[in-house]
Amino acid sequence: MKISSSVKVSAVSLAIGAVIGACAAGANQPNMQAALSSLQAARAELIQARPNKGGHRDRAINLVNAAINETEAGINYAGD
Repeated sequence: MKISSSVKVSAVSLAIGAVIGACAAGANQPNMQAALSSLQAARAELIQARPNKGGHRDRAINLVNAAINETEAGINYAGD
């Protein structure tokens, strides 16, 4: 059984559309994107702060890094 060229093109187009749609779903998350931007700004401020904070600054940087990773994972998960 032969498959026509138009059916092949339609199938490929559908597959590409599904991939693009999944990516768009991950990108259309304004609250998560805003949270990510805020976390990145907070990390930048912490890095610029003087380090004499009894280790609290360093722990805060590590916690913000973990929050950034979790937020990015949430954005990516929603795109799946």
